[in-house]
Amino acid sequence: MADRPEGAASSNKPALALHVPEPKYRPGDAVDYSHLNIPEAGKQARPDETVEPKEIASFAYDLIRVLGDDNRAHGPWDPKLDADTLRTMLRNMAMVRAFDERMFRGQRQGKTSFYMKCTGEEATSVAAGMALASDDMVFPSYRQQGILIARGYPLVEMINQIYSNKGDKLKGRQLPIMYSSREHSFFSISGNLATQTPQAVGWAMASAIKGDSRIAATWVGEGSTAEGDFHSACLFATVYNAPVILNVINNQWAISSFSGFAGSERTTFAARAVGYGLAGLRVDGNDALAVYAAQQWAANRARANAGPTLIEYFTYRAEGHSTSDDPTGYRSAQEREEWPLGDPVNRLKNHLIALGEWDEDRQAAMDQQCADEVKAATKEAEKNGILGHGLHHPFRTMFQDVYEELPWHLEEQAAQARRERETKWPGEEPWT
Repeated sequence: MADRPEGAASSNKPALALHVPEPKYRPGDAVDYSHLNIPEAGKQARPDETVEPKEIASFAYDLIRVLGDDNRAHGPWDPKLDADTLRTMLRNMAMVRAFDERMFRGQRQGKTSFYMKCTGEEATSVAAGMALASDDMVFPSYRQQGILIARGYPLVEMINQIYSNKGDKLKGRQLPIMYSSREHSFFSISGNLATQTPQAVGWAMASAIKGDSRIAATWVGEGSTAEGDFHSACLFATVYNAPVILNVINNQWAISSFSGFAGSERTTFAARAVGYGLAGLRVDGNDALAVYAAQQWAANRARANAGPTLIEYFTYRAEGHSTSDDPTGYRSAQEREEWPLGDPVNRLKNHLIALGEWDEDRQAAMDQQCADEVKAATKEAEKNGILGHGLHHPFRTMFQDVYEELPWHLEEQAAQARRERETKWPGEEPWT
């Protein structure tokens, strides 16, 4: 306790005061983003990828931007992607948005228990994922469905997992949206925050030990950077020069707690890199070209054995934290509309239009095509069952895929469960 010992003399020193972070506006307040320093696009230098971290400390406080208000690409960070690649990126982002909308409705209709959208953050997964090699191992958090979609993972398989039905390859053992695909180098998502960061660093260290060519990348929310796992990951990454990228998605809100509780009132999240001796970049997370360029820079750096990189993507969570959340209870309704960095999908679309490589009619047709494709995949997945309809994996599977050899006590439990099932439901599907 902080109480003074009994009989101790009172102090004539000034009284201390505890600071509790408080967001600048709450529901009903007018939004004012004038405190944000948004630099002009293209004004940030692009250092050599093997630069010493201390020489680029200022990049942890700046904001790398490529797309300007004129919808053109500016400056040395322009990745100079061809039009076909830009259209592929735009379609992947549009597909993520269509997928989110359909799955959100499915949850509201009782077809699944839970879902998390990434509206407004699509570039931080799609563009970043596209800058990596297809076999680089990614350790995502729960809002990086765009990586799987960009890597061609079947939508039906994603929906099967969300519905936890008999087609779910994870056999209903994971919370909806916690995907896993070894074939797509997509590490299993964990509901425990920040655990993926030391896992990514450890995997990258192993890749270096084996002399492999693959690097690792991980994604974590800004709130989760307050977890001890994140700091352990930063330390190990620095000490062992692990070929890893630590992506911090600063979407301003960790559920209902604003980013100040994780330290944003004092400094940027990219500045965490400075104290560890990591290369740190702060990037406009709603600028798909800047996201791609920064991720590519960090990937090249890791492949050159020049060290790990921490990237803060400054973005905004446009909707609720999850289907269990109502953001109107803790933030102003104006925040989304007045966010100064805009919408990542619209910004990339407008860039393609400015290049003469796209138009609104083709955008509308593509959006409809994505919606139709997601709808068809949903109908196919629903044949395997939805929440509460009984079409799930057989009961026996609860004893499978955990141990290489089942321990004796579980063998006994499995045998007992089999006998009880055969007694209660004779003629049902065989146990084995």
